[in-house]
Amino acid sequence: MNESTFVYVTEIATTPEKLWEALTNGEFTEKYWFGRQVRSDWTEGAPVVFLLGEGAVAAQGVVLKSEPCRLLSYTFEWTEDKSTRERATKVTIELQQMDESVKLSLKHEHLLPTDLREEPAGGHGSIGRDGLNHGWPIILNGLKRLLETGSAK
Repeated sequence: MNESTFVYVTEIATTPEKLWEALTNGEFTEKYWFGRQVRSDWTEGAPVVFLLGEGAVAAQGVVLKSEPCRLLSYTFEWTEDKSTRERATKVTIELQQMDESVKLSLKHEHLLPTDLREEPAGGHGSIGRDGLNHGWPIILNGLKRLLETGSAK
């Protein structure tokens, strides 16, 4: 199977502790992640779920690695994904303290060609429908704005 990897890197004017909290706390993720609340205890092997406002599961996975304020890795499966996959996709987020900011490096692995799109589908609110290469930048730019200005918009 022909797999791809999507990589996105940004710097955010914040601390590793505040960025970690924003990545792992559902009250924060709801503000910048298309309204989804992430839920997990972030221990290796623990489930990760992304919940819609009404409580339906939008995506799920399993924590592979968790080093607070430094590294987070988990499998990632959209509940609406009908693709035939040999294995779940894998998201890895690394945080690195810079002078007065934190470098966030995201890597999403084991992607199929259909996970990436040249143009977004036109909708707003689905990382899967619009292509991961369009969804992740929207999510991470919202995260950056939220931490730097207090608003994800």
